[in-house]
Amino acid sequence: MTVGYDGKRFFHNNTGLGNYSRSLIKVLSSHFPSNEYLLYNPKKSKKYNLNGYENCVTEILPSNFFSKKLTNLWRLIFMSHSINKKNITIYHGLSGEIPIGISQKVKKIVTIHDLIFVRYPHLYSYFDRKIHFWKFKHAAQKADIVIAISEQTKKDIAAFLKIKEDKIKVIYQGCNSVYKKTFSETELNTTAVKYNLPEKYILNVGTIEKRKNLLLLIKSIQNTDRHVVVIGKKTAYYEDVKKYIESNNLVSQVHFLKDLTLIEMAIVYQKATLFVYPSVFEGFGIPIIEALYSRTPVITSIGSCFAEAGGLNSIYINPKSETELKIAISTVWDNQEILENMKQKGFEYVQKFNDDVLANNWIKVYQTLI
Repeated sequence: MTVGYDGKRFFHNNTGLGNYSRSLIKVLSSHFPSNEYLLYNPKKSKKYNLNGYENCVTEILPSNFFSKKLTNLWRLIFMSHSINKKNITIYHGLSGEIPIGISQKVKKIVTIHDLIFVRYPHLYSYFDRKIHFWKFKHAAQKADIVIAISEQTKKDIAAFLKIKEDKIKVIYQGCNSVYKKTFSETELNTTAVKYNLPEKYILNVGTIEKRKNLLLLIKSIQNTDRHVVVIGKKTAYYEDVKKYIESNNLVSQVHFLKDLTLIEMAIVYQKATLFVYPSVFEGFGIPIIEALYSRTPVITSIGSCFAEAGGLNSIYINPKSETELKIAISTVWDNQEILENMKQKGFEYVQKFNDDVLANNWIKVYQTLI
């Protein structure tokens, strides 16, 4: 079987959609190398390539001058010509989009990660909301199968895009294998010294934007001696967080890290005392499973998809309640028995996101179409 993919995020996105794309291709190509996987990339990337992937994975770039210049138009329309010529069995849109003009002979799948722009329209411009809705609606209607990354997203697709639930399949996300590795004391200490990590700290990972709710976490350590380590891309919301930190004398307790390697990221996860993720809403929440693989206890939010990612032994709080978060942190911070139980139970739970499980789930969906 030959499967084509929209490779834009695979090659050009550092975070969520890029990680999803790279993880999926890695899992499928390593477990089922007899298939052919074609990644349609609008332009050459300086960030990511196919080094380390199986030979069954191929990058496809625009072939003529016009397509190379008008890459968005190539992704929307002209990419379909190549897909049709190559007799692709299945085309899989990895980020809510399917090109116009793909032959009816080609089976189509689209992954929709979330519909946050519908639930929280004030976080997006009017134009972006309209474009996103049109793309997702078109893709969901044209697809033979729609993949949701959580039960929460499945419900949203059915409710907001009016897609029948029997057309929507839930396949969870995995995470990079680096978070499953064991590191030596030397490696752990080297990273700790390089980034001047506190002996004990709360970790938060994710784009520093309003929806992720970092300010709640910062407020929860006020009048304590606890430290927070933050890793994430800064947006305008970062300025609000920074002002609060400075005006409340928390500068020495909040540490913003950047430019970490994947191995350093994994080590920072493993050395954390707690992982706190007080986001208001997510499509899934990969940082939660990264923490669980790292044997780091998780405190996250009630509702949305968080319990799907975190399991029964993570702690869930109201993302609007500073008091609830303070109590949750205090409950586990100095209680070694609770910490160890959360580590062990969380690690047992997260095995459902292992590569072999996900690979088999994916191939079953693909096979139902052929």
